Amino acid sequence: MRPTLHPLTSLTAAGCTAVITTAAGSWPLSVAVGLAAAVLAVRAGAGRRVLATAAAVLVPLGLSLLMLHGLFFPEGPTVLAVWGPARVTAEGLAFALEAGTRTGACVMALLLFSFTVSAPDLVAALAARGLPPQFGFVLASALTLLPAMAGRLESIRSAQEARGLVLRGGVLSRLIAVRLQMVPLVLGLIEDSGSRAQALEARGFGGPGPRTSYREVADPLLERRFRAVLLLLAAAAVAVRLGASWPAAGPL
Repeated sequence: MRPTLHPLTSLTAAGCTAVITTAAGSWPLSVAVGLAAAVLAVRAGAGRRVLATAAAVLVPLGLSLLMLHGLFFPEGPTVLAVWGPARVTAEGLAFALEAGTRTGACVMALLLFSFTVSAPDLVAALAARGLPPQFGFVLASALTLLPAMAGRLESIRSAQEARGLVLRGGVLSRLIAVRLQMVPLVLGLIEDSGSRAQALEARGFGGPGPRTSYREVADPLLERRFRAVLLLLAAAAVAVRLGASWPAAGPL
């Protein structure tokens, strides 16, 4: 499905959404942003890939946040349960919820962009604005690698299960299996990136000199103004966040 927005508009929307959500620090807003990104991904025909990749990233992260802050949060005075050195506090659970939902919203927004943007249009748009072609091709290569993460992760899981590793047991077995899955996934992505970089270098993309683009991407005036508004909103959100936290810092 061909995207209807200019690539820079999609990139600005994803980046500013992540910035505003992080600056707001509100879990209801984060949940709303994540759900909106999921709905947009389904409408764009990329819902399954976006949700699968997001789950592969966010489930281990959510479990780690729950264990670190839900069970070990010394600043929390409201103790709900105690198991030896572990203390379940309401403040720790609230912190884990806020951090997890905030990160989830950012991940969903960025994944929505990466799975729906046209990589050739993005490279052409960046080159039209004078950015080095290497930057555009590196970004496009990263975007083309992201859709393969979910399928590659499933292949790694199937191969490990075929060798006798149990990955669908309880929570403990899943936590142990995360490292065994992430190591080959990251190493494979690094190898793919190196192969793509060598191929691009062999075709002269790293050489100096003027370049001619045979692909033009229309950039309507309305979208350029929309990007400016998004950047102003993101800057305002950061300024408000910094202003709210400045008095709490106190004198040095």
